[in-house]
Amino acid sequence: MIATLPKWIHQFQKSKHENIFYTNPDYLFQLLWFLKYHTNTRFQVLIDICGVDYPSRKQRFEVVYNLLSIQYNSRIRIQTSVDEITPICSAVNIFASAGWWEREVWDMFGVYFSNHPDLRRILTDYGFEGHPLRKDFPLSGYVEVRYDDSEKRVVSEPIEMTQEFRYFDFASPWEQSSRSDKSRKK
Repeated sequence: MIATLPKWIHQFQKSKHENIFYTNPDYLFQLLWFLKYHTNTRFQVLIDICGVDYPSRKQRFEVVYNLLSIQYNSRIRIQTSVDEITPICSAVNIFASAGWWEREVWDMFGVYFSNHPDLRRILTDYGFEGHPLRKDFPLSGYVEVRYDDSEKRVVSEPIEMTQEFRYFDFASPWEQSSRSDKSRKK
């Protein structure tokens, strides 16, 4: 199969249970279409699409497609890498279930899928800022959402990202109390 698709596949790994193909995002749609409809492959089930963030790489996001061929009882993994602004062609026209997975990758990582019929947030609120599974997303987020009892509604307030100087007193309160007990005994 690799000899048939030399332009589309730039790296290949074979393991005991799965084959992994690395492709350029420009050829992803054609490769997925071939794998689903070609007689010798028949990978007709899209199991999952997920994203991985590698901030030190030039193309920091890796998008992984896991496919299953029920007819041939085999699995395959297709991986492609993109930067923060390069879109990936949506696979919804090949696999209808890709719509949900692509929305999740968009929501969590910010990877844009072109030609997606309904690319909007799926796990976070519509007004949510940022993409929470990116490695550079702050652990505390950007806003604090809480219920204000006096206003009887949910309010959101910006979080102060800078921390004021903190003095750490490393003296143990138990050691101080034991010293004062000794001085009382004398």
